Amino acid sequence: MTLCVQQALSQAQAQGLTRLDAEMLLLHALSQSSQARAWLLTHEFQVLDQTQIEQFQTFTQRRLNLEPVAYILGYKEFFGLTLYINNQVLDPRPDTETLVIWALDTLDTALSSKSNTPRAVMDLGTGSGAVALAIQHARPDVHVQALDCSAAALELAQLNAQQLNLNVKFRQGSWLDGVHETFDLIVSNPPYIPLGDAHLTSLRHEPALALVSGKDGLHAIKQIVSSAAACLKPGGWLLLEHGFDQAPTTRHLLAEAGFEYVQSRKDLAGIERCSGGQKAQPKLVQ
Repeated sequence: MTLCVQQALSQAQAQGLTRLDAEMLLLHALSQSSQARAWLLTHEFQVLDQTQIEQFQTFTQRRLNLEPVAYILGYKEFFGLTLYINNQVLDPRPDTETLVIWALDTLDTALSSKSNTPRAVMDLGTGSGAVALAIQHARPDVHVQALDCSAAALELAQLNAQQLNLNVKFRQGSWLDGVHETFDLIVSNPPYIPLGDAHLTSLRHEPALALVSGKDGLHAIKQIVSSAAACLKPGGWLLLEHGFDQAPTTRHLLAEAGFEYVQSRKDLAGIERCSGGQKAQPKLVQ
């Protein structure tokens, strides 16, 4: 059996892969960089050897079985960083960059200060370290910590920090239990899918612990909101990613917990993807 680049891509698309997925997986099978999509155009009649054909067919079947491309490749681009990814952590979504952008905006504006004390940030449920590492990379002057209950996730996050030469402090724990420091900013992309949700079928390759959060999907968000104020400095912010329809409820939870300036931010699709609020600052005595 002979197969050239153009034929391989056409066959994969005929089986149901998107053009982008087919190109990414073929480049991987050919030991080419995922950034080399133009190479496929200039080599469309190059013939694959038998090993490359078998690898590409294996990758194609895995993707057709709804395994994320990031797990097949072993890495993912997120906020300009290349991260190692495996099935012990979530596949980082572009939507989550909304959380990073808001965090950076908060550090640059709401938390701006003439103080020489470095700002302190905590990322809860860090997974691969994507959010924490993106913040640390963009703001090397900030002290970033990241917490996760999964030892396997923390091992991968630490590997990502090492290969990116970013000095994030990782620790194991469940949300803010046992955390006694205070931070200027707490961010989190917690699990927020309800138990039994139909979307879980298409997410079966990803760790359920990082996806599912009780019958209403809000168990983790409620835990974080209820305990975050004690771990925030006055004027500090809590920013949370949540489900496409959970912004009103999350804002209500934040307001009930005493947070001020409660608001939401939309992702590129126009969906309210993140909500947050500021811990009240002490009132000035007249």
